[in-house]
Amino acid sequence: MTNDEIAAALFAALAGQDEAAVRRLCAPTFRLRQNGGAPMSLDALLAFNAAVGRVVRDFRYENAVRAATPAGFVEEHAVRGALSGGKTFDLTVCVVADVKDGQVTDVREYFDSAAAKDLAAALRA
Repeated sequence: MTNDEIAAALFAALAGQDEAAVRRLCAPTFRLRQNGGAPMSLDALLAFNAAVGRVVRDFRYENAVRAATPAGFVEEHAVRGALSGGKTFDLTVCVVADVKDGQVTDVREYFDSAAAKDLAAALRA
């Protein structure tokens, strides 16, 4: 798989709550940092993704603009869905990822935390 195909498959697996596919696409040493915060392991990412799936209806990634790089990929996309009470959210996210031996090893994700406040509140509830 090319780095572009790995990126597309990863976000499809996350949106589809396909834990097995995410595990295949990510290295066991995978680390994710959101807005420069503490690193999140693959297990933590999967737990976070499952929590999002419980509070968000119609969770999806849209309008992806992706570029493969020699070390991985860069992608900007919209994260969209509906929270309880019909409240919707639309969050623009930029992801910078490293890929080694066909698996994602490191992800740096950047987004406007103020725009994510409703999602964060739903996850805390």
